[in-house]
Order: sequence, then C-alpha cells, then structure tokens
Amino acid sequence: MSTASILPAARRTTRRLTIRRIAAWIASRAIDPRTSLWFVIGFALVHAFLWTLILVKLKAAQDVHMDVAEAYAWGQRFLLGYGKHPPLSGWIAGVWFRIFPVTNWSTYALAMATVSFALVVCWLIALRVVDRRRAFFMVVMLALYPIFNFKGFKYNADLAQLVPLPLLVLAYLNAFEKRSFKSGLWLGFAGMLALMTKYWVVTMIGAIGLAALIHPQRMQFLRSQAPWVAIGTMIVAMIPHLVWLEEVNFVPFTYAGDVYALSSRELNVQLVIGYILHNLGLLAIPIVLGLIALLLGSMPWRPSDVLARIWSRGPNPAVNLPQALNVWIIQAIVAIGPPLGALAFTVYIKTDWGIPLFFLVPLALVAIPSLRFPRMALFSITAVWLVATIATLIAAPSIATQEIASNRIGGSTYAARSELARELTQTWQDRFHSRWAVVVARSDIGEPMTFYSPDHPASLVPGEAWTSGLTSLDEAKRLGFIGVCDTTDPVFLQPCEAWMAEHAKNAEPVVMTTMRFFNGHPGPSTVWKVYLVPPAK
Repeated sequence: MSTASILPAARRTTRRLTIRRIAAWIASRAIDPRTSLWFVIGFALVHAFLWTLILVKLKAAQDVHMDVAEAYAWGQRFLLGYGKHPPLSGWIAGVWFRIFPVTNWSTYALAMATVSFALVVCWLIALRVVDRRRAFFMVVMLALYPIFNFKGFKYNADLAQLVPLPLLVLAYLNAFEKRSFKSGLWLGFAGMLALMTKYWVVTMIGAIGLAALIHPQRMQFLRSQAPWVAIGTMIVAMIPHLVWLEEVNFVPFTYAGDVYALSSRELNVQLVIGYILHNLGLLAIPIVLGLIALLLGSMPWRPSDVLARIWSRGPNPAVNLPQALNVWIIQAIVAIGPPLGALAFTVYIKTDWGIPLFFLVPLALVAIPSLRFPRMALFSITAVWLVATIATLIAAPSIATQEIASNRIGGSTYAARSELARELTQTWQDRFHSRWAVVVARSDIGEPMTFYSPDHPASLVPGEAWTSGLTSLDEAKRLGFIGVCDTTDPVFLQPCEAWMAEHAKNAEPVVMTTMRFFNGHPGPSTVWKVYLVPPAK
C-alpha cells in the first residue's frame, strides 16, 4: 500500500483526536468542582474582553448612547435618587469612571463587565438546579443571547438590573433551600439592591413571591423565618431611599405616569405585540444555537439514534426538581405578567424592559429532566460561541462603515455631539476663562455634553419636572450656562427657543454646525442654536 493512501487517514485521525482532547479538556474544567468556578470566571472575562473589542469597532462611527452618558452624569454625585430612577445604576457608573477613563471604550467595557458578572452569578444559580455540565452549557447559551453581547452595548438602568436580579434569584433559591435567618437576611438585602436599581424589578420580586406561594413545598418555606426576615430586612434597608422619595414628592412616579401612560388602546396593543415579538426573536438565537450545539455534541450523527442521545425519560439526578420548579414558575410569570399588565393599565411597554427579565430562560430549558447533555456538547456550544464572536469581530469595522454610509442624511445616533461638546467647552473657556458648569438642553443633547466635555457640566432639561438633582435653574443662572437647541427637530425646537427667551435674555446667541466623518464617509450635518449665558456678577 502506498503512503499516499495512509497519510490523509492519519491526519484525519490526528484532527479527530485533537478535537476530542480539546472537548475533554473543556468538559473536565467545567465539571470538576475544583476548577469549574475559575473556568466560568475565565470564560466570562474572555467574553467581556472580546465583546468590548467588537463594540469599540462596531460603534466607532457613533457617540455613546444618551442613556450611557446619563448614567455617567448621575455618577458624578452619589445621591439617593436621580429623578427618574433609584440610584444604583448611577452609583455603579460613578465607581467605574473613577477607575477607568471617560471614553467610549470604557462605556462598552462597563456594559460587558455587567453582563459578564451576570454570567457568573447565573452559573451559581444553575448549580442549585442542575449539575455542572448543564450549568456550563447554560452559561454559554446566555453568552449567545443578544442581551449579553451586541444588544447589551449601552449601560443604563435596564442593563444594570443584570447585577442585582440574578443575585436576587440566587438569594431566593438559597433561602428556599436553607430556610434560615441568615438566608433571609441575604434575600432581603438582594431585594433592596434590586429596588435601588429600577422600580421595574417589582416584576421579578412579585414573581418570586408568587413562586413561593405556588410551589408544592411552600409551607416549609413560609413557616420558616427566612421569608419574613427577608421582607423586614428589605423594608428597613429601603428607608433612606423612601425618605428621599417623600422629600422629592415621589417624582419618579410622576415621570413614569407622564411618559408611559397611553390614551390609545390600539397603540397599546401594537406596543405589547412588538415587545413580545422582539423578545421572542432575541431568545430564539440562543435556543436555536443551543439545539444545534446539542445535536453536534451527539456525533456521530445518525437519524435513528440522535433523539435517544439527547432525550430520555426517567429519573435524572442531574436536575434538582424542586429548585427547577422555582425557576420555571419565576420565568413564566415574568414572561407573561408584564405584557398582561401593560394591556390592563394601558401602559407603553418598551422592548428594552425585557432586557433583565429573560436570563433564566436557558436555565429553564437545560433543567428539563428528559434532555441529555453529552460531554461533547460543551465543546460544541463553546465552538459555536467562539465562531460567532470571532466572525462578528472581523465584520465589525465594515458594518460600522456601512452604517454611517446609510445614515448620512439623518439619524441622531450619528450627530456629532462629541464634537459639539468640545467646541462648546473651548468657546466657554475663551469667553469666560472658567469651567463650564451647566448645560441646558434636552436629555439626548445635554447628557452627551456632560460626558464628552472635559469640564463635564451638569445637565438641566428645560421644563422637566423630574430633575436629576445634580443642578438647578438657580445654580445655572448663578454659574452661567450654555443652552443648546437642535434645529433639526421642529417638535422640540419651538419650546426650547421659548424657554431660552424667558430664562436666557442676556445670552449671546451662536449658531454652530457639526458633522462627523468616518472612513471617508460623512455623517449627518446638524445645526445647533447655542445660547451663552455668562456667570452672575
């Protein structure tokens, strides 16, 4: 026999053995109690690093989202609330930007650090429900969920909920199992932490409460001290924030009522349907890719026995059924409750409100006892994640170029607010030889001024009832301010000009034009009406 017929077979054998060795290494690290925690942490760190690189390239032609700039602005002062929301998202941003520079890349790093922290906590949740093999499979499924990668690019109060909500579920599962005073304390503190992020978390708190009442083992839990200690701890821990709420006349609820109440039932129904379809579409990605990885993991693939490899009825010691039931109940309630509530109360339900509500879906699926997970499935799901991530990293620069080329006429995302912030800072310092302290503009203009200006002026929105508390009209008049009106938005231009006419009578009017260029492609040209109000003498 010639060597020509032998070498290809040998090489193919070597490749198969290499893949099997990699698969065995991944499985051993993910399953071994001595290495699994650090393996998951390492995976989360790599995920955060790669997706930060992707977002930097993908968003290179854009300024940061106004929500990100707003979180940065809130973090300049550690208050008990910021008008629209409780303070935790601002506190996190405040700590982050005292360590990292105020740049675009650090905002994407913050977002990815948030979701990667959630990956590790979700793994800890999974260990109370399934074995380590399923838990790692679930972590990689979550990493493929768009909320945990490109959809999670903007750090705001919605994304920040992925810090306390997994901790809340973990604390509940711990309290449900141990039913001790200490576990009740942790549950209460986790509930307080969640409520200090956004009041929307009452959906998850309510779901956990209903799960405790519905679960077949409810009496064992309810007769213990854990739930009552948790409720008391949460109330006591919330007292400072409740005092703040009373002092500001419950302005966050005024904000919610003014912004999200709807008068049109037809529009309400359309928004609810959009919310459902949007979140189903996002969830379909990790579910489909997870199924593909599961099928690939049961190779060699034979139609006759593939189902038997991944589906088998009967007892399954890899699943803790009582805790799995808790997860199924909680996820079902937070999936169904908000759309029904929006319909009942005619509320505008934003698609982004689903960001923190579906992190239990992969766990709910891998906890199905009849599903079987071959060791090779861990390699397959990791390979799917790696290929998808590297492909996105390679494609990101060309996607960014195509995006700005298709948005050269309009699109506020590509309006050069960062350039405007730097120009206004230089203009102010040339005129008044002092720090620019206050900007008066709509949020999507003022917050980027705070972020991008080297002076980081506090933002004041004309006529807004739910002020952040970072500055005031009296302070603006004392320190002087720059007012900015966007001439491309006729809906807001007239009220902006009317406010300036009333409160900036001694202003020096200036017209500025900004335009962004990226890889030779021009962005939209924006004309700004600027009002320079000098400091009081």
